[in-house]
Amino acid sequence: MDKPTIEILKNNRDAIINIWVAKQKEEEAYFNVDNQLKDSKELVDSFLGALNTTALEDKNANGLDIVNEVLMGISVSRAKQGYTYRETGFYLFTFKEALLEVLYNNVNDAAKLYADSLKISKIVDNMSVLTFESFIKGREDIISRQTDEITEISTPVIKVWDGIVALPIIGTLDSARTQVVMESLLQQIVETGSTIAILDISGVPAVDTLVAQHLIKTVSATRLLGAECIISGIRPEIAQIVVHLGIDLSGIITKSTLASALKTAFNMLQIQVIKKK
Repeated sequence: MDKPTIEILKNNRDAIINIWVAKQKEEEAYFNVDNQLKDSKELVDSFLGALNTTALEDKNANGLDIVNEVLMGISVSRAKQGYTYRETGFYLFTFKEALLEVLYNNVNDAAKLYADSLKISKIVDNMSVLTFESFIKGREDIISRQTDEITEISTPVIKVWDGIVALPIIGTLDSARTQVVMESLLQQIVETGSTIAILDISGVPAVDTLVAQHLIKTVSATRLLGAECIISGIRPEIAQIVVHLGIDLSGIITKSTLASALKTAFNMLQIQVIKKK
C-alpha cells in the first residue's frame, strides 16, 4: 500500500466514522450510542495515526501496537457491558467494511484497489483475533469474580448463640471451596470466641469420599482452635452412602437436623432453653 492510498484513508477520517457507525446501527443489538461513537472515534484515530507503509506491510500488525492496546481496552469494556461474542465481532467487521468502502470510492485502479483491500483485510482480521482473545479474557474475569462472590455468599458463618456458630453449606464441596469454608469458619470462631461450630450439610446434594475428607479436615482445623464441631443435615440417603463407602465419621458428632445439632450444643454448654408459659 503506497503513500497516496494511506493519505486517502487519513483524509477521509470523518467518512470512515460515519459509514462505520451507520453500519453498526443496522444491527438490532446496537445500543448506548454515545459510548459506541466515542469508542469508534478513538479506534479510528489510533488506527489512522499509526497507519504507515511499514505497519501495513507487516501481516502480523506489529507496528500497530497502540491500536491493539486501544482495541483491547474497548473489547474488555464491551465484555463487561454485556455485549455478546457476535456483537463484538460484528463491531470490528463493520470497521473493515467502512475502510474498504472508502477505498472503493476513492481508488480507481481495480488492481490497486484489490491489492490494498487485501492488506487492509489482513490487518483488521488480525485485530479481530486480538479482539476475541481480549473479549474472552474480559468475560473470564467477570465469571471469576462472580464465582468468588457466589462462594462467599454461599458460605456464611452465623453466630446463633453465645459460644455457638453455624455454617450452612450449600452446593458441592471441592478443594478450593473447602479452603474458603475453613478460613471463614476459623476466623469467625476466633472473632466470636465460640467453642462449638455446627456444619449443616442439608444443602449438599451428595457426599462422597472426597467431600467427607474435606469435612474431616474442617473438623480437625476447628478442633485445633479448641472448638468442637457438629455436623448436621445427615439425611438417610447420605447415611447410607457414608456407610457404603466405609467413611469413618465415628469421631465426629452428627445429627439429622440443625435443630437437633443446636439442642446438642446447648447441652454441651449446659444451657437450658425453657418455653415461656
